[in-house]
Amino acid sequence: MKTKIPILFAVSLLIVGTGGCLLLPVPRAAPYPDTMPVQAMPLQEEVVLPPADEIPGLSADEKAVYEVYRQNNKAVVNITSVSVRYNWFLQPMPQEGTGSGSIIDADGTVLTNYHVIKGAERLFVTLSDGSNFKAEVVGMDPENDLAVIRIDPGVKELVTIRVGSSKNLVVGQKAIALGNPFGLERTLTTGVISGLRRPLSTPEGFIIRELIQTDAAINPGNSGGPLLNLRGEMIGINTMILSPAGGNIGIGFAVPVDTAKRVIPDLLEFGKVQRGWIDIQPVPIFPALVQRTALPANRGILVSQVKRGSNAEGAGLRGGDPENYIVAGGTTIYLGGDIILSIGGRPVSTIMDYLGALEDSKPGEALELQILRNGAKQTITLTLSERPASLGW
Repeated sequence: MKTKIPILFAVSLLIVGTGGCLLLPVPRAAPYPDTMPVQAMPLQEEVVLPPADEIPGLSADEKAVYEVYRQNNKAVVNITSVSVRYNWFLQPMPQEGTGSGSIIDADGTVLTNYHVIKGAERLFVTLSDGSNFKAEVVGMDPENDLAVIRIDPGVKELVTIRVGSSKNLVVGQKAIALGNPFGLERTLTTGVISGLRRPLSTPEGFIIRELIQTDAAINPGNSGGPLLNLRGEMIGINTMILSPAGGNIGIGFAVPVDTAKRVIPDLLEFGKVQRGWIDIQPVPIFPALVQRTALPANRGILVSQVKRGSNAEGAGLRGGDPENYIVAGGTTIYLGGDIILSIGGRPVSTIMDYLGALEDSKPGEALELQILRNGAKQTITLTLSERPASLGW
C-alpha cells in the first residue's frame, strides 16, 4: 500500500542527512558567518590591566564584569583559517576566515567551533600579545560543532580559561561573551541567559541539543569564544546566531561547557567522539503519521529499516514491510516495524530523545531497548555499533 501525505504537512517537516532521519520542525540557524573572509584589524600592543579595586568610580556590577575581562581576555585567541577556492578561470584563490577560541591548557590546546576550522588547509592562532602560531587540528565533533586545535607555544607561558559548569544555569543569569567579532580582538559583550535546552539545526544538517540562548551580542568572528558567568568561568562556547541579515539581533547560542567537557577526552585521544549507534532508519512518531497509518502507539521511534548484517539485525530488531510504506517529505517510511519506546531506561519520543539516549554511549556497549511489537511490549538487549560520520540512511 502506497500513501502520500498531503503536501501541506510534508513541507512542515525537516529532513536531516540524505533521507535518513525524519525530524520534527527545529529552528535552523543562518549560514555560519565566520567562514566569510574577514579583514582582521592590526593587533594592539598588550596592555597590563590593573585590578578593579584600583580603578575609581566603578560600580560593583561594573567591577565584576571588568574582572571577568581582566582575568580571561588573554586566554581568548583569534583563529585564522586559510582555504583555497578556485575562480571561474580555475585559478586558486586563497581565502581567509576568522573566529575565536579559548586556551584550555598550558600546552597550547585551544577549544573552538568545528565550523571555524572546517575545510581549512592552514590554521593560525594569534595570542593577546600579537604573537602568531601555526595550529594543527587535534579532533573534531561536527555534531556538537566543537573542535580542538593545538599550537606549540615553546617557552611562552599561556593564560588558560577557567572552566565552569553549565549544569545549574538559570534564565536571567548574567552572561558575558568574549571573542573577536569582525576581527576586533578580545571584545566583551554582556547580556543574560535568555533560554536553555534549545535545539537548533545546523547548516551541516546536525541537530545540536541543549544549547544556551543568550542576548549577549554574538557577531561574525565571535564563534568559538567563551560564554562566561560573573565568576569568570566558561559556561558555554559561542557558536551561532539566528539572524535574517547575518548580524546580531539578540538571539545567540552557545554549546554548554558540560558538553565540551564530555567530548574533549575523546577528541584528544581519538580525534573524534566515539558514540554508540543503532543501525536503523529511525522515524519519530508524529500525529499525522498515526492518523494516516493507524499505528498502535502515539509516541516512540518507528523502526523503518534495519541495516543488513548489523548488530541491530542480530539482536532481532525488525524493520517495516517493504510493501507497506508512505512517502513524507521525500522520505520513504516503511510501516509495520518495531516501535522503540525507551533506550537504556530513557523514554524516547523525538529524534532529540533518541540521539540524547545514545549520546553518552560507546560502541560495543550493551543497552536494553523496550519495544512495541504487534501491540505487545517486550525488551531486547542490543550491542551498539559505532555511529557513522553521516546520519543519512
